[in-house]
This record gives sequence, structure tokens and C-alpha cells, in this order.
Amino acid sequence: MENFGWTPLVILGIFVALVGLVVLFMFARYFKLWLRGFVSRARIGPFSLVGMSLRKVNPQVVTETKIMAVQAGLTDITTNAIEAHYLAGGNIRRVVQALIAAHRARIDLNWDTAAAIDLAGRNVLEAVQTSVDPKVIDCPDPRRTGRTTLDGVAKDGIQLKARARVTVRTNLAQLVGGATEETVIARVGEGIVSAIGGCASHKDVLANPTLIAKAVLDKGLDSQTAYEIVSIDIADISVGDNLGARLMADQAEADMRIARAKAEERRANAVAKEQEMRALTKENQASVVMSEAEIPKAMSEAYRMGNLRAHTNGVANPVGPPGLPGPSVDR
Repeated sequence: MENFGWTPLVILGIFVALVGLVVLFMFARYFKLWLRGFVSRARIGPFSLVGMSLRKVNPQVVTETKIMAVQAGLTDITTNAIEAHYLAGGNIRRVVQALIAAHRARIDLNWDTAAAIDLAGRNVLEAVQTSVDPKVIDCPDPRRTGRTTLDGVAKDGIQLKARARVTVRTNLAQLVGGATEETVIARVGEGIVSAIGGCASHKDVLANPTLIAKAVLDKGLDSQTAYEIVSIDIADISVGDNLGARLMADQAEADMRIARAKAEERRANAVAKEQEMRALTKENQASVVMSEAEIPKAMSEAYRMGNLRAHTNGVANPVGPPGLPGPSVDR
């Protein structure tokens, strides 16, 4: 009876000892990591580190990221938020680095926005860097389009070849869902071609290339994009072909071909009409021949009927077939 009373206590003691050994082992494993967080005021408890291991989260990465944020003055970022972003597949180190850069540059960027940008597949750190240090892009971009100039035609028909450099900075508020760099390049290219086409003479553009940049900037081409256009600079502009004269020459050539075709049509109609008239003449000649062939028949019929008379010395002699009385003689 006495042994039976001690058995549960022994089992409980063994269980407590095992749990203590496990906790002691885990604590000893993460003691240095916890100590780093404690000294840097990261506020990550030992049990939180153990829980991270159980949740398949790298405690060292989370702790180092939290320490980096706290040391930079970002004390509003919680450990749970960092851990949740890690479990969601985000890059917590890059997000914190972006927040630190935005904090130093006095850019309004919070954890939720930065995490959403990172989960959307955008490089949030690069976006913040572009917002601080504007980016210069070529328009057109030879690496993407294979073209080196934007070709526009002024109203006087002269072609102008332009190349621009666009300075942009990231619009963090529209980075998620906003149009990309390719859209900005396409819009700026379209605006430059349209601005050249709106000029009365190519000389006006050559004399003042800023007309193009001003016309493009006034259109607000950075609307609904992830970038804000800071400036548009015309890097190079040159005169191309006289497309107006070429088009007029082509039009004249086309008109001449049309005139030739119409003349050929009239000639063909005349030839066809001539052939019709010749055929009609032949037909009428055949009718005449047929009519002439009827004359002997008519004379024969008249002779047979006694209606044919011959006049000799002013006297009409009846002529008729033998054995028939001749007609009376008219006097």
C-alpha cells in the first residue's frame, strides 16, 4: 500500500524532470540569442524563441531583424508581425532595411505597407532607394525595344528623331497595383511623338526642345503608375527625312497611275466600241447583200406574172411568158 501511494509522485517527478531538462536544453541553446536581444532591448523572451523553433521559424533571423529595427529607432514593430511576415514567405530583413531607409529619409512608410509591397513581389528596399535617389531611364530603352530614337513628324512634313532621359522616383502609395517602368516609358514616348506632331514647323522644335518636355509633363503621364516623373530632358534631337514631300510624291505617283488606268479604260472602251461598229457594218453589209439577192427573185416573179414591161421607142412592149396575152400598151 505504501509503494502504491508513492508511484504517481515518482511518475510526476520524472515527467517534471524531463520537461525541465528539455526547457534547460532549449534555454541553453538560445541563451546567447536571448542575451543579445535582452541587451539590445529587443524584448524577445526565451519562451518566444522556443515557440519559434516549434513553429518552424528561424529564431536567429527574427532576432537579428528585430535588433536591427530597434537599434534604428523602429520600436513599433512587434515580434509577432515579423514572425507572421516570415511565415508568409516575405523577406523580413529587406522590409526592415526599407523601413530604416524610409525613416532616415523622413518618408511616410509603415510596416503594413512595406510588407504588402514585399509580398506583392516588388523590391521594397529598391523602391525606397529610388524614392530617395531618383532614377534616370532612357526613352526609348534600346535594351527593350531595340530602337534608339523616337520618330515624330511636324506639321510641315519634316521628321524629327528625338531621344529623352526621364527622371523618376518611386510613388510608394501606388507601388502596389501601379503601372511599371515600361508603362512610363511608353507614355513618355507617345507624348513626345504627339508633341512633335503638334508643332507647326520642325524649326520651332529645334530652336526650343523644352517645348516637348513641357507638353509631355503637362499631360500627367505618371497617373496610376508606381513612379512620379520628376523631369523630362531631351538628350538629343536631329532632323530625319522629308516625309511630307515623300508622301506628296507618292500621292502624285498614285494619281498618275489612276489617270493611266482610267485612260486605258477609256481606250479599251473605244476599241470595243470600234469593234462593235465594225461588226454592225458587216451586219448591215450582209443585209444589203441579202436584199440584192432578192432583186432577181422579184424580177423573175414580175416576169412570170406579166408585170414587167419593156419600153422601145417610147412604146411599151408587153413582155411576158410565151402563150400568155400581153398587157395593154399605155399611150
